[in-house]
Amino acid sequence: MSITKLDQLLDAARSNPRRRLVAAFANDSHTLEAVSEARAKGIIDATLVGDEAVIRKLLAERRLDASDFEIVHEPVDSKAAAKAVELVRSGHGQILMKGLVSTDKYMKAILNKEQGLMNPGAVLSHVTVIENPNYPKLILCGDVAVITYPDLKQKIAITNYLIQVAQSLDIARPKVALVCATEQVSEKVQPTLDAAVIAKMAERGQVKGAFVDGPMGLDVAVDKECAATKGVKGEVAGDADCLVFPNIDAGNIFYKTNTKLGGCELAAMVVGANAPCVLSSRGDSSRTKLYSIALAALNVK
Repeated sequence: MSITKLDQLLDAARSNPRRRLVAAFANDSHTLEAVSEARAKGIIDATLVGDEAVIRKLLAERRLDASDFEIVHEPVDSKAAAKAVELVRSGHGQILMKGLVSTDKYMKAILNKEQGLMNPGAVLSHVTVIENPNYPKLILCGDVAVITYPDLKQKIAITNYLIQVAQSLDIARPKVALVCATEQVSEKVQPTLDAAVIAKMAERGQVKGAFVDGPMGLDVAVDKECAATKGVKGEVAGDADCLVFPNIDAGNIFYKTNTKLGGCELAAMVVGANAPCVLSSRGDSSRTKLYSIALAALNVK
């Protein structure tokens, strides 16, 4: 059975061996609460990198036992991010998590050519899993946060990452929609050309493990009645598991519309590095961060 609710991520992750998570600059309460709950649920063990005094104070305020965690003292945020990456790179941990450090410093540590977590030529991308009460299953989408205006190569990478993450949720053959403003291929609209190429590649087995179709409007991708009205047929139409967006503008607006106006819950992580990297906003709830930890744990190779 495929995972259709975010709560099911927790049970699925708990059924696997515990992973060690390394939190970069774990100086905020939401990170500590999420990490503590994930540990209590048997999903992870944790190393907390940051200002030890601040971390111990926050743990004490929440009646959490500091002895449950390994604490590595590094009070400077950028250095804490670099130290956390070093611990994961050395094999001490299998999951990296962003704490109070800013996204640019966190990403800089991951992308460092000598000391980071990237292989030459690898593409780093962001995968979001959204639970929307108006849709019968989870929606996986990318890229809403890392790749701004992806070229064809990057869109292929995003597509493959979404397929891999969907399969980690026991979706055996996910349905991937290459989302554009229209289903019509137009030489004047580059995203429709890219979508058509990727769809043809999938048809010929160059993108594997999924049904892939596009270009496809969002309405056609998620609404069977709309797909039927517009005469768009196929496995993906009206029943997409995954949405590949043409650029960060479309993806980020979709993400924020779901969370801010739709009240949807989510999990998110960065893929393409040598380990899954939890990248949630500093303002995200501890619940969002817990789901993101579980998602990352399911994607440890």
